[in-house]
Amino acid sequence: MHDIRIGFIGAGNMASSILGGLIGRGQAPASLLASDLDTGKLEALAAQTGIVAASNEQIAQQADVIVLAVKPQVMAPVCAALAESLGSRRPLIVSIAAGITIAALERWFGTEAALVRCMPNTPALVGSGASGLFANPQVSADQRAIADQLLGAVGIALWVESEGDIDAVTALSGSGPAYFFLMMEAMQDSAVKLGLPADVAKALTYQTALGAAQLAAASDESTSQLRRNVTSPNGTTERAIHHFEAGGLRELVDGALKAAHARSIELAGEI
Repeated sequence: MHDIRIGFIGAGNMASSILGGLIGRGQAPASLLASDLDTGKLEALAAQTGIVAASNEQIAQQADVIVLAVKPQVMAPVCAALAESLGSRRPLIVSIAAGITIAALERWFGTEAALVRCMPNTPALVGSGASGLFANPQVSADQRAIADQLLGAVGIALWVESEGDIDAVTALSGSGPAYFFLMMEAMQDSAVKLGLPADVAKALTYQTALGAAQLAAASDESTSQLRRNVTSPNGTTERAIHHFEAGGLRELVDGALKAAHARSIELAGEI
């Protein structure tokens, strides 16, 4: 991927994190272009990283891969102008904007365009993201590999079989960090009520969440088995787990993901 030029339309937090990840993996900063309405922010990013501050038109004329990283509400006019600047060029176009469907992108860029729709999440900002990707039939195997490396620079990137699966990805990993933050918030509050200082409760909660995730990722055992491993009969963990189960935790989680999934579908319709 080092011999291609990648352009970012929009240089916000997610785009900046991907740019940083690519540079960290050896991509030459001079091969990375970015544009943004906030020219001050863009110039600061260029000075910090060595990337090229460019216009949308320059990116359309020079980039082999174009990453759409603007807000969904302004995507239509941005893409219409970009398509005009592209002319007959056919770069790979990767959208990381929520709710923007392949059909919408094809309206703006044409059905012959190679398009990838991606749903990243905010842990990408610290290199621990989880992204779901879907490609239209015009995307070649080489272009899929490029998209893999692009999103893989900030975490894991997994392909889904249908575009509808992106709504499930949104409900699970796209919104998922907030679910864990809520759980961590509740654990800290409870620990303080039990007498721990707030800073101690915070540190222990963060490390426990991090350790549990790392242990699960490194283990060949299922999360169910890992839970059983730490749940001694008649012990403290078992008492807490029984309380969660009696309170309908599984049903709450199931309902929450279904609600997020439904809203993801609604948002695509609204946009």
